[in-house]
Amino acid sequence: MLQKNQIIPLTITDITHEGQGVGHHEGIAVFVPMTAVGDQLKVRVVKVLKNYCFGKVEEILSPSPNRVENDCPVYRRCGGCSFRHLSYEEEQRFKNNWVFENFRRIGGVDLPQVPLLPSPKEEGYRNKAQFPVQKKDGKVAIGFYAPRSHEVIPCVDCRLQPPSFARILTEIQGFLERENISIYDETTGKGLVRHIYLRYGEVTGEIMVCLVINGKSLPKEGHLVKRLLEVEPGIASVILNTNTKNTNVILGKECRTLYGKDHITDHLCDVKVDISPLAFYQVNRSSAESLYRKAAEFAALTGEETLVDLYCGAGTIGLSMAGQVKELIGVEIIPEAVENARSNARKNGVKKRPVPLCRRLPGSHGLGRRGDPAGCSGGGSAPQRLRSPGAGSHRPDGPQPGGVHLLQQRHRRPGLCRICQTGLPGGQSPGCGSLPPHLPCGDGCLAFQGISRL
Repeated sequence: MLQKNQIIPLTITDITHEGQGVGHHEGIAVFVPMTAVGDQLKVRVVKVLKNYCFGKVEEILSPSPNRVENDCPVYRRCGGCSFRHLSYEEEQRFKNNWVFENFRRIGGVDLPQVPLLPSPKEEGYRNKAQFPVQKKDGKVAIGFYAPRSHEVIPCVDCRLQPPSFARILTEIQGFLERENISIYDETTGKGLVRHIYLRYGEVTGEIMVCLVINGKSLPKEGHLVKRLLEVEPGIASVILNTNTKNTNVILGKECRTLYGKDHITDHLCDVKVDISPLAFYQVNRSSAESLYRKAAEFAALTGEETLVDLYCGAGTIGLSMAGQVKELIGVEIIPEAVENARSNARKNGVKKRPVPLCRRLPGSHGLGRRGDPAGCSGGGSAPQRLRSPGAGSHRPDGPQPGGVHLLQQRHRRPGLCRICQTGLPGGQSPGCGSLPPHLPCGDGCLAFQGISRL
């Protein structure tokens, strides 16, 4: 039985999803961070459990040919990267294998492997970053959390992000220290500044600076905006986000624009996209563009299909294929993202048109069966992705045909479903056939805010 602090020889034979190397000693699995397959090591055992152990590298006896020199000064402490000690080719190989292994092991589907699409950029590709702010040794620390902790490791110049982010963070750090602005303490719930949130439009060059605060205003807001614009002229939006809850959730629901627009704009697959602070957008735009085009290629669209974009966010995936389908339906629950999607649809040649929300017919029970045409009776359950946990209000407009629709989850109430609608204004009762039959009924209620192509 292995003992804590015991030094053992170990050869790494595999890597976990978290980037820890795995080797076996006397039949016991030993997990060692920052190692590569093929490493021959001396390892100190640091934790012993019944069926496995954890260790740390004491000495690299013979390095793996796939190991590369680490070029980040905070890599061993920061929780942001897991594979920076591996070559990019080795990282791709492992990730590709993991995907197909999960299909086989979890999904029971044995698929032939296809080549992985590498990122066009290995550094500077992230267009979004959220930096926690803490007071450490009397100074403002901005960076990333250490693994499995809320200790901030100072780092403003991460190699995965645009160089402009470092200039902006350095200026904000200096401003907070000069003006002696309080920093949020999650143990007491007191203090003002919680996070700094940056977004970047790779094609347009526009930058959004968002400060997340435990309050409604920031001292000397105008002075900060002036300083930021002097440091980085590409800034198109400066926003305060209010989050006064004692929570690990970074962003609150309320935003106030201090300068410029309440969003930034970028281009993805020839689609012009507006991105608000709360809207989802792929962090690696170039890779996302490659994946979207490959997805459209695999779909082999003929122009006669109805395409459903679930969790559509700002609508980028669906809108990138809107010109290749008969009808596009986007489903989203975050109101700000819905507004972004509407705006993006209009800017790319679509206009709003109302479509009815749906209501369960009297006497119906449960959900429509999977694979059945949409109806309001029968057992079974709808696909998980179409559940409606949102809250809001109904907008039961009359049915409208065709086009591109945006479905916003609005209300959850017993006795309502998603597809059929009764009790419409004017006594209309279109029944289950009023909306596309491929969408299943459910317990929740979706208010359909439609958008039709011009």
